[in-house]
Amino acid sequence: MLKNWLKKHFTILKVRDRLSPQVQLQQRQLYHYYKDRIASGNIPALNECGHRVFSQFEEDGLLLFILAAIGMKHFTFLDIGSDDGINSNCANLAFHFGYHGLFIDGNPTAIERGRRFYHKYPHPWTYKPTFKQALVKRENINQLIADAGFEGEIDVMSIDIDGNDYWVWDALMQVSPRVVVIETHIEFGLRDIVVPYDPNYVFPGKHPVYHGASPVAMVNLAKRKGYRLVGANQLGFNFIFVKNGEGEDALPEVSVESVLTHPSVKAGYKKFEPIKDWEYVSSGEF
Repeated sequence: MLKNWLKKHFTILKVRDRLSPQVQLQQRQLYHYYKDRIASGNIPALNECGHRVFSQFEEDGLLLFILAAIGMKHFTFLDIGSDDGINSNCANLAFHFGYHGLFIDGNPTAIERGRRFYHKYPHPWTYKPTFKQALVKRENINQLIADAGFEGEIDVMSIDIDGNDYWVWDALMQVSPRVVVIETHIEFGLRDIVVPYDPNYVFPGKHPVYHGASPVAMVNLAKRKGYRLVGANQLGFNFIFVKNGEGEDALPEVSVESVLTHPSVKAGYKKFEPIKDWEYVSSGEF
């Protein structure tokens, strides 16, 4: 079993170990192990591959398997709502696979902390990611990315801005990510609803649950943009999409219902009750 193999070969990481050569070797070993499994046709399920190095949840492992299936092509990423870029869905790629990318966040303190950290570790002379401090809106996202020197196809994009995630991805044209990790609002259940766009929104707004888009609405947006849902983190709120035509044998499309199985999902539905009659739009309306 894959989980037994991982337990045998990998240990739970302490914070100080994340940047060690041993961890880099383990991550690269695991990447090639996945590639060999995929090439042999003995393909593990994506939800068996999650683990955490830098990511807040198990996205590091999920992304590693996905990139083993589609290949590391451009070695570039975009992280929108990155905080300091350390506990990021893209940090493992930056530190252990030589990825270059752009971290964008509205918090100037977090951005400066990230710049200092990446300048110091793991080596001061390595090529550093780009940091940009800005309140991300659908009106400025393409210009922010262009000003940082990024365009065209990139490998990975992560969006987590606790608000206008849906609207920012909808407006994005400057880059074309092969893999997208984006937060959805599982409290909305299987309704096709999106909170109307507010360019000045800052969490928590009028209500801490009144923002973002439902899983169904996010899948509909992804389909319009040429992506399929391949999985999510265990808690179900970080959906992962892959561009159609990439790695389809190893990464089949899955249903929304199949990734919303954790007990916390059903418990979260109760949080929707106080705002169920507020204003929403459908992803099919535009």
